Amino acid sequence: MSSYFTDLAQQYIGGEWRPGTGSWDIIDFNPYDGEKLASITIATVDEVDEAYRAAAAAQKEWAATNAYARRAVFQRALRLIEDREAEITEAIIAELGGTHLKAGFELHLAKQFLLESINLALRPEGRIIPSPVDGKENRLYRVPVGVVGVISPFNFPFLLSLKSVAPALALGNGVVLKPHQNTPIVGGSLIAKIFEDAGLPGGLLNVVITDIAEIGDAFLEHPVPKVISFTGSDKVGRHVATVCAAQFKRSVLELGGNSALVVLEDADIDYAVDAAVFSRYVHQGQVCMAANRVLVDRSIEAEFTEKFVAKVKTLKSGDPRDPQTIIGPVINSSQADAISGAVDQAIADGAIALVHGTTTDNLVEPSVLTGLAADAPILQEEIFGPVALLIPFEGEEEAVRIVNDTPYGLSGAVHTADVERGVAFAKQIDTGMFHVNDGTVHDEPLVAFGGEKSSGIGRLNGEATVESFTTQKWISVQHGRSFFPF
Repeated sequence: MSSYFTDLAQQYIGGEWRPGTGSWDIIDFNPYDGEKLASITIATVDEVDEAYRAAAAAQKEWAATNAYARRAVFQRALRLIEDREAEITEAIIAELGGTHLKAGFELHLAKQFLLESINLALRPEGRIIPSPVDGKENRLYRVPVGVVGVISPFNFPFLLSLKSVAPALALGNGVVLKPHQNTPIVGGSLIAKIFEDAGLPGGLLNVVITDIAEIGDAFLEHPVPKVISFTGSDKVGRHVATVCAAQFKRSVLELGGNSALVVLEDADIDYAVDAAVFSRYVHQGQVCMAANRVLVDRSIEAEFTEKFVAKVKTLKSGDPRDPQTIIGPVINSSQADAISGAVDQAIADGAIALVHGTTTDNLVEPSVLTGLAADAPILQEEIFGPVALLIPFEGEEEAVRIVNDTPYGLSGAVHTADVERGVAFAKQIDTGMFHVNDGTVHDEPLVAFGGEKSSGIGRLNGEATVESFTTQKWISVQHGRSFFPF
């Protein structure tokens, strides 16, 4: 077992590792076998305050540091991740129940995003804006917001913490990170350790491991952070947005989804099956972009369904430490109960189970449902688990209507032999992202990532990240004398 769970089971505040002072502990469990990985005394409101104050105190000097010197920290951090890849993989498997395949996928993306952060340190540029006033020079500077609060989820905690933490730091900000209670090491203190070892000055990155039962809205309401970057459920995201708006803070919200993968009648069926199975079952379906719904033109429904079901039945469920395992455990028992409950209710309401996986502790085997009524509640939900819903349609117009019939709008995909037909289809879908002849699960460092409707507000990646974690400042210079009317 990785030493991370003994060495890093602490708060990281002001460049120091120390226990929290709360009256109870967060217990970190392996979701597959229930092994206790770590016990972490929670941070209190006072420690949240200390973390934000430490970030604010360190930030101004960091922002004034030469961008090339800042960049070197991220170059070293990338090398450290590469050197420690085996240990980080082991930690992802233990703390998340992620398979080897999932751990490799997460680390690959994390390294790509960290590589882009190296470049982000040099990205902000100023502009000279023309003025109608003679002798006036308008300078528009892009400057750090100051301090960014980051709240990360349990499903891809290493990647999704880094995805906000690294760019915010690269752009000259301080950061306070609150990881999910189920992934405090991989999503929190491990990242602090990497940046500490990479030479990031103390105080710039702080990690508070705590719970809203202890701190309430203190993380959101604190006067120091100017931006809160939250990744998680739409229910919590709605609350984050409300609190931030009342505090005049900017919020970047990457929330849930109910994505659809659409198979038109001219699609390559075998390829579409592969894309759909991956898009639904990667990391047990605990992915915001996962294809909850698989829509298939009636003319090819029988062939697609037969091949889809056959492939799903080959997915090995079990111990995520086994390299052959595709379906590991979901994160906790409440998640497992919710998934199996949703499947049972759908069947009770008339759905047909083409595959009906069993649930043992946190291990939820794959299910495939069809024959769903148009108003079935499960069609409107984000099923954060290995359950596929097969939905037939008659023609593109009906497919567009069904895909858009959801409160979410994150990702999606369409398969067709005609690429431009696919693009025309994609343009009709109310999502932030849509993919032609591919899966629904994608994230790239330079392309704006985010959703519409209940899937979030704002974008990350590339120029969108610069917009999110910096602000613009106008400084004018009057050459010669200005004229005042009195």
